[in-house]
Amino acid sequence: MRIGITMGDPAGIGPELVTSLLQDGSVFSSGIEWIVYGDRCVLEVAGDRLIETSTLKAITPGRPTAETGRATVACLERAVADAATLDALVTAPISKAACLATGFAFPGHTEFLAARLGVKHVSMMMAGPRLRVTLATTHVGIASVAAHLSVEGIVTTIVHTAESLRRDFNLARPRIAVAGLNPHAGEKGHFGDEDQRLIAPAIELAAKQLPFAEITGPHVPDAVFRHARLDLPDCQFDAVVAMYHDQGLIPVKLIDFEAAVNVTLGLPMVRTSPDHGVAYDLAGTGSARSTSFFAAVRMAIAMVRARQPCDLATSYHHLAIR
Repeated sequence: MRIGITMGDPAGIGPELVTSLLQDGSVFSSGIEWIVYGDRCVLEVAGDRLIETSTLKAITPGRPTAETGRATVACLERAVADAATLDALVTAPISKAACLATGFAFPGHTEFLAARLGVKHVSMMMAGPRLRVTLATTHVGIASVAAHLSVEGIVTTIVHTAESLRRDFNLARPRIAVAGLNPHAGEKGHFGDEDQRLIAPAIELAAKQLPFAEITGPHVPDAVFRHARLDLPDCQFDAVVAMYHDQGLIPVKLIDFEAAVNVTLGLPMVRTSPDHGVAYDLAGTGSARSTSFFAAVRMAIAMVRARQPCDLATSYHHLAIR
């Protein structure tokens, strides 16, 4: 098993998270080769595991520059160039603004990886010990969400979610709730027609493609997440498909902030990331917590093992989370 790790923004907390991982060693086990992509200026501890992708002379934690932005992008480009040799890629947080300032043409990791790996459709899942949510749209302004929704796109998100739950989380018959877009899931068209015009047909089509899964909805958005909490005895769903970024991420970050993992579904390799950003305000202070990053690494290992039929699959729920 070969797992790549990117440093993220060198002025953010990414290098600290990677350093913490390398110094801790609790996730290391036989049969795993680790490749770290980044700058030796901030990742000296990586030693011979490091593939140096830039040569920064010095940085000030918490203060991004044009040079740190270019270093971030160079790190990503080299890691994705090696994708065919990796089983998984774990990415530390980047600053979208800093990358965009260098000419980076993507709103985030997810879109970048899809384009570079030649994948037309990918989906973003936020997976934590207590809640899993996949997004039908990702980095889209709230005023444009409805225009970006389509039956095809929603179907793809549902399919990605069901296939991942079965393959990566060892659920033979996953239960998926699809959230509505509008208040009360549209209230039969009184609060918008997208729920009946787009979401309901997508659920019907996805159900025909996924006979092994239980797919229901559109559910009232303000209640459905309560019924998908995996830690509650009356949990009814294994994951929720949300229609837009904050609809899905607010509940995840409310209850699973320090243990949730960003997973890109639909790629030819496993890709995970912590569920937080660069945290410039914490960079260099020694107060950044590595819980979500460690969870991302452990989930990447578990998913690779689950995809290898000759290995004993390790469920994410049985992995120790710091």
